Amino acid sequence: MSLRLGDIAPDFNAETTEGPISFHSWLGTGWGVLFSHPADYTPVCTTELGKLANLKEEFTKRNVKVAAISVDSVESHNGWIKDINETQSTTVNFPIIGDPEAKVATLYDMIHPNASDKFTVRSVFIIGPDKKIKLIISYPASTGRNFVELLRVIDSLQLTANYGVATPADWKDGQDVVIVPAIKDEEATTKFPKGFTKIKPYLRMTPQPNK
Repeated sequence: MSLRLGDIAPDFNAETTEGPISFHSWLGTGWGVLFSHPADYTPVCTTELGKLANLKEEFTKRNVKVAAISVDSVESHNGWIKDINETQSTTVNFPIIGDPEAKVATLYDMIHPNASDKFTVRSVFIIGPDKKIKLIISYPASTGRNFVELLRVIDSLQLTANYGVATPADWKDGQDVVIVPAIKDEEATTKFPKGFTKIKPYLRMTPQPNK
């Protein structure tokens, strides 16, 4: 199954290190991040899950739940968590989904046969409150993810979902944003009381409206 932006994130039931979950119910009315790692007891994955644990509060502040998954058992995850906590000076504080039969990995197309016919790649799915997929990224097993970048993307997604704006290259929370072309100048004057700079007819910048 090939998932695309705007598709409903497939629902599933699974066992995790924090007990059984029904994915859509677990997400509730907030945002979610589902990310896969190739295997337990591997070096890059150990650093990734440790980094996420240390940033968990930042995701929570944004009303985002996070869950990891690999084609290992919950028993394996529980053993590995001890290593993550020890080596990364953290406490894993999010569920890791056990998927030894690769049912969820297959549902989300996390196994790419030309990379590996057994292990999941480093997939990331950001899911909105409407249960629709807002972002999909796939990294190779050799490249660890930048979780600060994922927080930046979430800031952009949440901002642009509520205002008629888009975020420019390298944007960070608090910086100026782009007014979308569908909003005409007359409407923009009312909609963005902080004003805007018209660089080109199609390129108009305004201070971030929720700051």
